[in-house]
Amino acid sequence: MFRLFWADDGGLPANDRGLAYGDGLFETIRMSGQKGVLLSRHLERMARDADRLGIEVSRKELASVCVEAGQRFADRFKGDGWVLKLTLTRGSGGRGYRPDPGMEPNLLVSASALPPTPDPDGVAVDFSKVTLAVNPLLAGVKSLNRMEQVLAAAELTPSLFEVIMADREGNLVEGTRTNILLRQADGWVTPPASSLAVAGVLRQWLLERLRQRGEPVTERSVTVPDVLGPDCQGMFLLNSVLGIVPVLTIAGHHLPVDSGLATIFNPLETLE
Repeated sequence: MFRLFWADDGGLPANDRGLAYGDGLFETIRMSGQKGVLLSRHLERMARDADRLGIEVSRKELASVCVEAGQRFADRFKGDGWVLKLTLTRGSGGRGYRPDPGMEPNLLVSASALPPTPDPDGVAVDFSKVTLAVNPLLAGVKSLNRMEQVLAAAELTPSLFEVIMADREGNLVEGTRTNILLRQADGWVTPPASSLAVAGVLRQWLLERLRQRGEPVTERSVTVPDVLGPDCQGMFLLNSVLGIVPVLTIAGHHLPVDSGLATIFNPLETLE
């Protein structure tokens, strides 16, 4: 079990390991009323990744908190969509990196309004100057260690929706808050989950749907020539809160825009 904290009642204890060391993980879930978009996938990921970090929590416990959060926050947004955030840390106490045995996790629950809807005709993005280094032990885990994304997000301007980060070899990996998907003449291409800092739930859901439709999907390294070359038929940013967002320009280079992919994902059809 965990100690439950509501953000509107106050924050986590000052000696929380999430605050001290980033020792924890989080989920942001798009909500409509008391139901969540791809909710079961979010809860499964948090429970699975908590187990990878050695933090004891069950999916059932998390689901119970989401029900309570829906009852607590839904009326505040008067029928509009909102965002539920779950921040799970290893707990409080101890000095130094080594955690004390038998620590009780802390769970902080907060709510906020939905961000603005991205332009369905496409958005402008650029390449980030910040290199993204993914530790294989943490690949895909939505941990509290997000300094590379913080530094990259500082590059955003009012005209830029996102910046795309590359690894040390120059392969494009993901945005500060999005996964990437390319459409090419021979099918869909996306970086493998093993290379990602965050393996998004919408990314996995969409790849499954495309394969069910018989469309070829390849998970491999994505290069700058893949995006800027003649074989690129479109680039999409994936985020379960923002949806599927087509890219209109990248570093000033115009890309083809096809809105067909966005019709596959209707958030209201995935509420749970």
